[in-house]
Amino acid sequence: MPPLALYIHWPFCLAKCPYCDFNSHVRAKTDMAAWEAALLTDMAHEAALLPGRELTSIFFGGGTPSLMPPALVARLIEAAGRHWRLADSIEITLEANPSSVEAANFAALAGAGINRVSLGLQALDDQTLHFLGRLHDAAEGLAALDVAQRHFARVTFDLIYARPGHTPETWAAELERALALGTGHMSLYQLTIEPGTRFATLVREGKFTPLDDDAAADLFALTRERMTAAGLPAYEISNHARPGEESRHNLTYWRYGDYAGIGPGAHGRRLETATVRHRKPENYLRAVAEQGHGLVEQRALGRAEQASEALLMGLRLDEGVDVAALARRFGLPGTALIDPAKRAFHARGGLVHEDGTRLIVTEAGMPLLDALLAELVPADLVA
Repeated sequence: MPPLALYIHWPFCLAKCPYCDFNSHVRAKTDMAAWEAALLTDMAHEAALLPGRELTSIFFGGGTPSLMPPALVARLIEAAGRHWRLADSIEITLEANPSSVEAANFAALAGAGINRVSLGLQALDDQTLHFLGRLHDAAEGLAALDVAQRHFARVTFDLIYARPGHTPETWAAELERALALGTGHMSLYQLTIEPGTRFATLVREGKFTPLDDDAAADLFALTRERMTAAGLPAYEISNHARPGEESRHNLTYWRYGDYAGIGPGAHGRRLETATVRHRKPENYLRAVAEQGHGLVEQRALGRAEQASEALLMGLRLDEGVDVAALARRFGLPGTALIDPAKRAFHARGGLVHEDGTRLIVTEAGMPLLDALLAELVPADLVA
């Protein structure tokens, strides 16, 4: 039986960041007992459908999971261990805000079973952090990182670049500071203006102008060059790691493995089925109480749709995708997965190359990935 990953969504934040379109909510009070009962019930529902599997990773995402009581985190990990076999090398990640209050819980979270933490630093200077709507300042963030590195075997952090007015010089300096912090993994994201966010409103009102595409592309190239030189090459379009430090949980997504998702708004892919939970916390709690799970949608995936998703995820990776293996997996001809004429055209242009049956997007192709995927994956397969 193939291994399994588990995603647990904690939807609450102290404030909504202006760039964020994740399923996060601000609430004055949270009934922890009710949430513990609901998450345990929701997990049990997924476990009943996925018996006998080995769990290779657990990921607490959000929202702000570092706001969870460590005792609740421990009970959820213990429950996962009762439902499934935990791999000896299981990766258990928790996303955390780098505030002093949350850093004070790091020792207890490590004791609960967390062995990898992902810190939302986002920037290393106060002016940028203020622009991004973050509640911590740079000093507090660096102090939290120091605490995390003392308590967790593996630490990663996020930075956002391609901000308004961002220059290669300032980003190169920030990258050098970030690399000096000594983590084995970093997630480096270009600022994107997502619909429905506060930033989208500000841009529409002319309050600020996003960095133009050419300047952002220059910063993307600079990022990959500096990170590769420092020994943390990109293994996915926005994620950089020393060999062996890659996120095993996220690789399950990108390699199109099975994962169960519980908690408000959580998505899952298991047994050729796409699952979605209720997004609003109150609706999620009500659904679990009434039906024993938080599902709002459960949809069987056809072979062509699965193949399309596997391609769209896998081509984000520096390892690319084994087209022949995917064709066998989904019972489709290889020519149905990748348009041969478009593949040859983009190979001549240096945007993709082939390594045996594996198709890989090149360094030149990665900045154009979205447009390239639209060209390579046949429209009838996506439909």
